[in-house]
Formats: sequence, C-alpha cells, structure tokens
Amino acid sequence: MVILEARNISRTYTIGERETQVLKDISLTINAGEFVVIAGSSGSGKSTLLSILSGLDQPTSGRIFLSGQDITDLNEDQLAEVRNQTTGFVFQAFHLIPSLNALENVTFPAELSHDPQAYKKAETLLKRVGLWERKTHFPSQLSGGEKQRVALCRALINSPPLVFADEPTGNLDSKNSSEIVRLLLEMQHEWNTTLVMATHSLEIAERAERMISLRDGRIEPDYSQRT
Repeated sequence: MVILEARNISRTYTIGERETQVLKDISLTINAGEFVVIAGSSGSGKSTLLSILSGLDQPTSGRIFLSGQDITDLNEDQLAEVRNQTTGFVFQAFHLIPSLNALENVTFPAELSHDPQAYKKAETLLKRVGLWERKTHFPSQLSGGEKQRVALCRALINSPPLVFADEPTGNLDSKNSSEIVRLLLEMQHEWNTTLVMATHSLEIAERAERMISLRDGRIEPDYSQRT
C-alpha cells in the first residue's frame, strides 16, 4: 500500500533577484513499512526533498499525498496537525527543547495531542533506548548520542505510521552512529513504521530496502528497488 506519493515536485528559492531551483520534477512513491534511503552528495537536494515529503516545507509546484490525502495546499495549522498525528522527524541537529528535560521532550508531541498515556509511552520508549535513568537531565547535560536517542523517542511517541530522519548520524561519532542506526531499524520494525532517511552514508544506504539517489535536484534514472 502506498503511504506517500510525490508528483512532479519542484522547489525554487528566491533570494533577492536570484532564483535557485533545488528540486526538479521529482516523482516517487513509498510503500507502507518500507525503509527507503534518499541518498546524494551535499547540495543534491535530499534534505529539501525530505522537508517537502514530511510537510515541513511546501513545493513550488507539484503535489504531495500522505495516506491518500493531498496535503500540498494545507495551511500551517493543518500541516502541523497532520505532522503531529502521522509523522515523526529525527533531525541531524537533534532540535530538542533546551528548557525541557529528556522526559518532557519526549512527551511533548503526545501532550499536544492530549494523550492521557503520554507519560507511560515515554517511559516505555526511554527504557527501550536505555535512557530512563537520564529522564530528568536537560539536553545540555546529555551527550550527542543520548540527545539523538531522546529525539528518536520523541519521533515515535505518537506511534506515527511514517518516520523521517535527516542525516540522523551526521553529528555523531562512529560508535554512536552505529547505535542510532541499529535503534532506528529495530524500532521501525517494533513500531511497524515506514522509515524515510536522507543520508550520504553508503553504509546506511546499503541496509535500506530501496535507495533513491539525487543528483543536482533530480532523481538519477537508475534508482531501483533491491530484491
């Protein structure tokens, strides 16, 4: 079943009188339960594509469908509701709220949804990634690997069918990178989610079920599903 579809997506940024086209006529589909990597060198457009697919940004032209719903023309409030209910996002730079401790950062999306089980779900997740004993620590008191594990828990707290990860190991050393990838893949299966990850790491890409390669804002014609 197709959970995400992009039709003829283009994205142009205008700075002063200069226009830069970052994405050029991108079309793709992603099936429920897949682990898909969007690969490409720096400047290829992979982070921009991930932002548009997840509803964090809007295309200049083209359409985005999430679980069959056209989300392209939704306003910011409507997009925020869709994101909170159906997607999770793990960023390279963590994006934890500095004034909240680990537990509060994880429960935050669930509390926005008025979920009475927010604390219990956060407890389960933090225990799963080995951070329950660090629940009262603030982001400034956590290592990079710990911050990313908190971010992963936050992304999963609402049991989203779709999780996006943008270079989630980019700020981590090799040991923590391996641990985060292991947790992402294990928890993808445990929580039965679709995982779409932007990365320049060929090692990570080789573990995906499918890789979509970008070059200069276009999908390279030889991308295919692995069998």
